[in-house]
Amino acid sequence: MAPCPADLVAFAHRLGDIACDLLRQFARGPVSVETKGDGSPVTQVDRAVETALRDAIRQAHPMHGVIGEEYGAERADAEFVWIVDPLDGTKEFIQGLPLFGTLLALAHQGEIVLGLSEQPLTRDRWVGADGHGTAWNGTPVHVRPCASLDAAVLSTMGYDSFCIHRHDVLASLRRSCRSTVIGDTFLAFGLLAAGRVDAVVSDKFALHDYAAEDAIVRNAGGSITDWAGRRLTLASDGTILAAGDVRLAAEILSRLG
Repeated sequence: MAPCPADLVAFAHRLGDIACDLLRQFARGPVSVETKGDGSPVTQVDRAVETALRDAIRQAHPMHGVIGEEYGAERADAEFVWIVDPLDGTKEFIQGLPLFGTLLALAHQGEIVLGLSEQPLTRDRWVGADGHGTAWNGTPVHVRPCASLDAAVLSTMGYDSFCIHRHDVLASLRRSCRSTVIGDTFLAFGLLAAGRVDAVVSDKFALHDYAAEDAIVRNAGGSITDWAGRRLTLASDGTILAAGDVRLAAEILSRLG
């Protein structure tokens, strides 16, 4: 796979700066909350951040497309398409918990080639790009070896919220692992890329939830697939298995059938 162009990696950092500057400004102020058709919350912050990102992309790269959580698809058939989750963890943002952030990804000809995630209050930023590796706050990171579930630190994001229908299989994995990560947050993928978490297993992920994580995990040397072991695409089914070690991924896959 060809490397992601360096100028677009730099532009992703610029977009991350725009989003996180806005999120820091809004984080301690009053928040107006609405409920979307799917029952999830949305705030004026989600919309303001996505609007700012779309404006920046349109100005710098008018031929690029955008797929955003709040405003849908624009030029989705373009050669380069940005995938935007302006505020991942809206519930946590509303509650004042520092577990929210921005997720950005870039697809080239339908293949995910770049991902950025950041928690704006702690200023922890992960960027993974094909041909560039993955970095955490500018320092290259890599997954760690962990061959078996009984030695693994596991995150089952959404276990008590959007993965209730998967309790049986996820509970079995939780009982079999060494320890579990507490908290439903995208940060688990960054920690996996940095060798602090061994696997993330979940479901009900939308494209804007998993696209950035795909590039971050892969370019740190990890594996990230759906529950059938297929590489993630722009049309994946929302099941997620990320692991730092292919041996661990294989063991978990054998239990997801």
